[in-house]
Amino acid sequence: MRLQTATRLGLYAILELARDPERTLSSAELAQRYGVSNHHLAKVLRTLAAAGLVRGGRGASGGYRFTGNRRRITLMDIVALFEPAPGSRIKEPGEETEIGAALQRVLMEVDDIAEATLRSISLETMLKRPT
Repeated sequence: MRLQTATRLGLYAILELARDPERTLSSAELAQRYGVSNHHLAKVLRTLAAAGLVRGGRGASGGYRFTGNRRRITLMDIVALFEPAPGSRIKEPGEETEIGAALQRVLMEVDDIAEATLRSISLETMLKRPT
């Protein structure tokens, strides 16, 4: 499973904000911490806010705060906000061949295992892992 940049940024941001739900961080602070464009991260944060996982505020005391449930939200919940739904991807050249079809079955199995793993790890569990 290859994750898009926006997905990785969503995971970084949600984990950083969930680490201390009382803390408010601006998109600029988060962007600087992870060495990414503030503009790109702001779009990611809007997606997280639309899903009800973070709350954003404007002005001098503005920024983003985590509003979700660390025990119930899984890594897959975040990935699903940014990645195409399973089965909706575009067919690639060669998939119609016997070898291509066989390879695609293996790759789909790998994706299924990755998805099951991501569904089994909550934000709470992830934040408790030793660094």
